[in-house]
Amino acid sequence: MSRPGNSEARAAVAAVWRIESARIVAALARYTGDFELAEDLAQEAVAAALVSWAVDGVPDAPTAWLLTTGRRRAIDTFRRRGARDERYALLARDLDEAAPGPDALFDPDAIDDDVLALMFVSCHPLLSNEARIALTLRVVGGLTTDEIAKAFLVPVPTVQARITRAKNTLSAARVPFAVPEPGERAARLGSVLQVVYLIFTEGSSASSGSEWIRTDLASEARRLARGLVALAPEPEVFGLLALLELTSARFPARLDADGKAVLLEDQDRRLWDQASIHRGRAALAHAVAAGRGLGSYGLQASIAECHAVAPSVAETDWGRIVVLYEALGRLQPSPVVELNRAVAVAMASGPSEALPLVDAIADRGELGSSHLVPTVRGELLFRLGRMPDAIGAWERASELCGNAAERAVLTEKIASARRTARGAGRAARIE
Repeated sequence: MSRPGNSEARAAVAAVWRIESARIVAALARYTGDFELAEDLAQEAVAAALVSWAVDGVPDAPTAWLLTTGRRRAIDTFRRRGARDERYALLARDLDEAAPGPDALFDPDAIDDDVLALMFVSCHPLLSNEARIALTLRVVGGLTTDEIAKAFLVPVPTVQARITRAKNTLSAARVPFAVPEPGERAARLGSVLQVVYLIFTEGSSASSGSEWIRTDLASEARRLARGLVALAPEPEVFGLLALLELTSARFPARLDADGKAVLLEDQDRRLWDQASIHRGRAALAHAVAAGRGLGSYGLQASIAECHAVAPSVAETDWGRIVVLYEALGRLQPSPVVELNRAVAVAMASGPSEALPLVDAIADRGELGSSHLVPTVRGELLFRLGRMPDAIGAWERASELCGNAAERAVLTEKIASARRTARGAGRAARIE
């Protein structure tokens, strides 16, 4: 057993917690039958480790140490409650008499179900999306409230309040710590997938702040998706993992050396992560092999695969992408899907074919507060040579855009359109 100092002990605790937090909380939740108490016990064990490991050294089995400490705190808690409630006294006695060894909380046949149950509880449909995300990152991802707050650019007290409200809601509703029954699982699994998807989306295209990509947040979502595939190998879970892998493969080329955003048509595809593409295509193949038809995540992964295998933007199979977006729109109708289909139509058939589609979305006002519609509209107008209209659309997009990096891209587009307009004006005068 080594004897680290305070900083080394803190690093060791952090490393174990990041890797094993979900299993620790899940095991304690199964042990106590109380999700909120399990999270508190795990935190108490971590606090004890910060002190003990700095003095006594990091134990040979650090996860078992944390579990044993959590279990002892559980017994102490039930004994205190037992003074007021006979039920707790009986439970404390039963736990004490069982006297399990340090590994007893890890049932080899149940541990995967424990973690899966933890994800289902954290992503319960009773909770808001914001609460699900915060609670999932906290108890499954092992992130601190400070890390979650920084990731989503909200105050720490806001994150703490969301987590507290989530726990109170689950407690008041008496949500059991268990994987849902098969009849209920499909609907609940959708909630879990949605949360992982939302976390990744915020990481891959930050809605606000100065960074366009938050790789740490996106990586956490991929880690959760990989774990979910191992625990619930359903086709749509494979589809989500495929989407995350194929999308993140482009991350290395999305920023230049100065940290500025690089659009798809300008990216050096040699920088794309081929290992991530390979993993994504393999996951997508698993989803397809099930023979049930692709869900929304699988369809989006198929679109991402079209980009991943194309040598260039011009050589991309845009016709197939249009068809895939049409299928996605029937399965999951949304103005964003319509807008993405319009972009694909523009690439496959030209901007004049796509502009009426974008104008129809704008006329309905469904994305009126988003910068996406004027951004796409500006691009189409630019390609049609309508520079003043393109500039106006991009200026509107810049006003609505909450991300500084993306706003900088729009500013450059506006400058480019103005240079093109001035050049056209000079050419006209010469003629």
